Amino acid sequence: MPMTVEWIRNVHERRQDVPLLSDLTMHVAEQTVSYHRGWPEYHKTPTRLLPQLASYAGVEAIAVKDESTRFGVQSFKILGSTWAIAQALAERWQLNPQDLHVDVLKDRAKTKPAMVLAATSDGNHGLGVAWTAKALGQQAVIYLPKGTHESRVRRIAEVGAQVYVTERNYDDTVRDVAQKAKTNGWLLVQDTAWPGYEDIPKWVIQGYLTMAHEAAEQWDGHGLQPPTHIILQAGVGSLAAAVTGYYANRYGRAQCPTIVIAEPLSAPALFNSAAHPNAQAAKVEGLMETVMAGLACGEPNPLAWPLLRSWTSFFVRCSDSVAARGTRILSNPLGTDPRIMAGESGSMPLGLAVTLLDQLPFQEARKALGLGPQSRILVFNTEGVPDFQGFLDIVWDGAYPSLPKS
Repeated sequence: MPMTVEWIRNVHERRQDVPLLSDLTMHVAEQTVSYHRGWPEYHKTPTRLLPQLASYAGVEAIAVKDESTRFGVQSFKILGSTWAIAQALAERWQLNPQDLHVDVLKDRAKTKPAMVLAATSDGNHGLGVAWTAKALGQQAVIYLPKGTHESRVRRIAEVGAQVYVTERNYDDTVRDVAQKAKTNGWLLVQDTAWPGYEDIPKWVIQGYLTMAHEAAEQWDGHGLQPPTHIILQAGVGSLAAAVTGYYANRYGRAQCPTIVIAEPLSAPALFNSAAHPNAQAAKVEGLMETVMAGLACGEPNPLAWPLLRSWTSFFVRCSDSVAARGTRILSNPLGTDPRIMAGESGSMPLGLAVTLLDQLPFQEARKALGLGPQSRILVFNTEGVPDFQGFLDIVWDGAYPSLPKS
């Protein structure tokens, strides 16, 4: 399939205060950063400038916040799981949630019976929950939807979790596991919410603030004016909400960058929700097959959607070839630009940005989004390479080509 990019302007954008916005302040971000610094595995991941690519694309700056080395698990998801699990354990163990340190949690865990932490995941969230459970002396059981690549299953099992692949899609598996957790007395650590289950998903979103805060500080450290555009990939929308909420609080209504939310063509739940006349959360049915496995989610996080509805300027859905192009661009940089190893869910926003800028068929979208010589674009590479053979298929053998075969 040739590259497909479909976009809509968000007519529901109001940039208003919404409930989640007050949970994503600079103060909360400083708390999550302080907590994450307590982990011996913590280090700031880099925000890398790509000046040669920016010159080629005709913009002022392109920067990639690169999460491919985060905590050794190659994904930003660990930030959400470590923070959310800490908050949940503090609540159960009657610790002060405002003054948590990983050493306190580890010491207290030695005096308590181990709990089972359960989650549904397309891969990276489950790995984060499993890794955190092991680090804190707990057990983990992770359920993955039908079609999950064996490499993702293996990575989670290697950190000691029980791993099961279901015969259902992501959203149906979430519902099944929520019931299993209730029946078995497990602590459910899910990154999407529903009525009666909102605290842990909120804490997951807050954990991602560490990444957003690092990116903003590193951007300023490069001596740049604030970004004009932030292009964010979305599954259920938790990452997008964290970054959008952080930048909305940092810069305010008038100065917040243009937020663009991008999804796979086969899983455009947020796109469809924004396209609804009343902006009602929409549901995508079926298996939602896409190379962007981490984004194959059919229902928006109801905590995230009101914020994204109010603060996002454009919603985009794009084909797998756009993500594959992003992977190829990042792994084969121009000139002295740094090389970045990225999975397809991580590389898609960069692939989308370059495609909008250098492909003639998308000049209308480029103009509508206001992309041009003064643009300063920030994207987030949310993962390393979870499936190395799939990565080689893309960068060596041209899987998901950008142009139709002749």
